Amino acid sequence: MGLVKTDFGIKEALEQLGVKEINEGSSTGSDFFSSGELLESYSPVDGSLIAKVRTTSKEDYEKVMQTSQKAFIHWRTIPAPQRGEVVRQFGDKLRELKDPLGKLVSYEMGKSLQEGLGEVQEMIDICDFAVGLSRQLHGLTMHSERASHRMYEQYHSLGAVGIISAFNFPVAVWAWNTALAWICGDVCIWKPSEKTPLCGIACQQIAASVFKANDLPEGISCLINGDYRVGEMLTSDQRVPLVSATGSIRMGKIVAQSVAARLGRSLLELGGNNAIIVSPDADIKMTVIGAVFGAVGTAGQRCTSTRRLIIHESMYDTVKEAIIEAYSQLRIGNPLDENNHVGPLIDHDAVDMYKKAIEQVVAQGGKLILEGGVLTGDGFESGCYVKPAIAEADNSFQIVQHETFAPILYLLKYSGELENAIAIQNGVVQGLSSAIMTNNLREAERFLSVAGSDCGIANVNIGTSGAEIGGAFGGEKETGGGRESGSDAWKVYMRRQTNTINYSTELPLAQGIKFDL
Repeated sequence: MGLVKTDFGIKEALEQLGVKEINEGSSTGSDFFSSGELLESYSPVDGSLIAKVRTTSKEDYEKVMQTSQKAFIHWRTIPAPQRGEVVRQFGDKLRELKDPLGKLVSYEMGKSLQEGLGEVQEMIDICDFAVGLSRQLHGLTMHSERASHRMYEQYHSLGAVGIISAFNFPVAVWAWNTALAWICGDVCIWKPSEKTPLCGIACQQIAASVFKANDLPEGISCLINGDYRVGEMLTSDQRVPLVSATGSIRMGKIVAQSVAARLGRSLLELGGNNAIIVSPDADIKMTVIGAVFGAVGTAGQRCTSTRRLIIHESMYDTVKEAIIEAYSQLRIGNPLDENNHVGPLIDHDAVDMYKKAIEQVVAQGGKLILEGGVLTGDGFESGCYVKPAIAEADNSFQIVQHETFAPILYLLKYSGELENAIAIQNGVVQGLSSAIMTNNLREAERFLSVAGSDCGIANVNIGTSGAEIGGAFGGEKETGGGRESGSDAWKVYMRRQTNTINYSTELPLAQGIKFDL
């Protein structure tokens, strides 16, 4: 890997993170050297080349797998609370390095510095959650129908967990999976997005230092870098019982088919087309805050970003004017400057998709009320900065049914009862996050009922964007059905076993079957 000098203190941040000028793009982060082709990482902040990273070849991948398999044999035998202690140390290391890692996330991905630091805080939070969970990996006991028998279930380590993460959360989603997998006794093989490889290398360096300090095999955490071809090595590998993949619906379908073909497990976190319903009883101020942050935070590149605002006709003009006024106050620019609200899109391909989406909404009958556009001039040299756009549209438009990873908000109008708004909200193939703004208790309960939102996340009087560590994160329909992070999401990283113990002197059979010899 060759580092390129940049402004904003990124070189210093990389040095603090232990990412040095060595050939270190794949594997465990110590003495293993990759032999694949070069992958270049450019910052959308200023267009600079940050580094060139070696990708993972087939030979490299095989070495990684052998290392991880050997590490699993040892790691699974360590008591879960002791594994939790290692995760606690990893969380403490993240606390020490929060500032440089947050800065790297902001610079390589393009999100605001506050969001970059917030992403590292999510990593710390999931480590704290996992530490407590390491003493609670419980099964159940059941009464047997046979006398002097005891039945119970327990959970065992699964093996190697493959993690494919997306560029928009280059470190947090890995940690959601990894912290839980580690306390479950699994080893992890991570393929970060090829658009944010340095974030992956930095995290691997941090993890490797913790394992080394505890005299543990480095293969507990492995890194592979590259494009979809490297991901295919992971998804088709019989030695990887679980693949957790975050990305587009198109990508998720490919992963699911590949893993299912070998009867493996997949945990999928795919597209979102999230909506906020604004009822006649909504608090306008809260609505504006929730909608604007949801729509423009991370430049609209969150899977939980607000794409659609479904407004009751009696409130429509008032809400529209308030949203337009709020957008006029947005500051767009260098995300490392904490005075700015909106940073760049990840790359020029994302900018092209943004422009095409705006063209399509007009072609399909929509009306732009904030036209958007690509920003140029001083501070915008990378060509990745765009203005947030707002369009009046209909839910039936093809472009509205599609998730565009950009700051484009569609205003939709509903009339009559709440059920009409819920039908619009549910009328897309995605089912990740949803919200209603209302001070009407009955409306809130109807929205959360079995006949309400069909999404994995449903909120009242907060927006669609963001989630707390303690709750299971994921969505339904073509969002993939996966659950990560809190609640009982740990169970997906383990295999369940039912046990029966006969402590009598006879061998009675189930259901009273007689088989006398």
